[in-house]
Amino acid sequence: MTTTLNPHQLAVKPTPALPASAPRLSSRRRITWRIPAGIRRRAAALFLPLIPITAFVALWQMLTAHNVVAWLRFNRMPAPMRVVDALAARISSGGYYDDLLASLQRILLGFGLAAAAGIALGVLIGRSPTARMTLRPFIEIVRPIPAIALVPLTILLFPSSEQGIVFITFFAAFFPVVVSTIHAMESLPKVWEEAAKTMGAGRLSLLWHVILPGALPGIFAGLSVAMGVAWICVVSAEMISGQFGIGYYTWQSYGLLDYPGVVVGMISIGALGLMTAWAVERVGRRVNHWLPRAGQ
Repeated sequence: MTTTLNPHQLAVKPTPALPASAPRLSSRRRITWRIPAGIRRRAAALFLPLIPITAFVALWQMLTAHNVVAWLRFNRMPAPMRVVDALAARISSGGYYDDLLASLQRILLGFGLAAAAGIALGVLIGRSPTARMTLRPFIEIVRPIPAIALVPLTILLFPSSEQGIVFITFFAAFFPVVVSTIHAMESLPKVWEEAAKTMGAGRLSLLWHVILPGALPGIFAGLSVAMGVAWICVVSAEMISGQFGIGYYTWQSYGLLDYPGVVVGMISIGALGLMTAWAVERVGRRVNHWLPRAGQ
């Protein structure tokens, strides 16, 4: 059987003209795809945070260099290079590292005690209706009290200022942990617990393999908040009653009218807070590795 083709069917359709920017876009894509995805992510994680930091320092330099006075008085602020010189001089002294270690020890001890006590009490209140009715009202009464308001009482109660500062740090970090743990326990789907019970899971097995893993994302969210609150309170306590620590150094610099030293103390507090918050986040990702976005 012979098939005859229509001449219109044999006609070749003209290829539509590409826009002028098409070769340029394709070349960019080819260059981008040649770079491994891991290197692209690391480069973005390294350079993107530098954009707001550089913009902030540039604005700071411009305002202080021109002695701008527009409600905020930048004519009294130290220039960035003066702060860099003060930071270099402070880093070369041994007392700077003593202050850093003192603040870190207080944070780690107070935050560690708050994490242990807050998670344990939060699990108890979240799992036991009796504990919830007994303890939750007392927690809500004490929770609004600012931790820094306890400084006069800690001076009276504790034999040393060191113990009082650790207690203030514990008090500040405890409530975000316990409240986030309670909410994480209450937000767990009931079907998880029912499914585990139908497969023969006991109370301890249910708690260890179902309840705690399911609540850990919410618990670590509370730990992250607690770390920031703990730093605020430990620095404030060091300014009021401390003899060592980065907060004590910052307040002492202000008393000596060493304003570059004040900014050095602020930068040091921010760096320590960044390190500890990053550590909490990394531990949370390792523990919650089963989450879809934990490895990203």
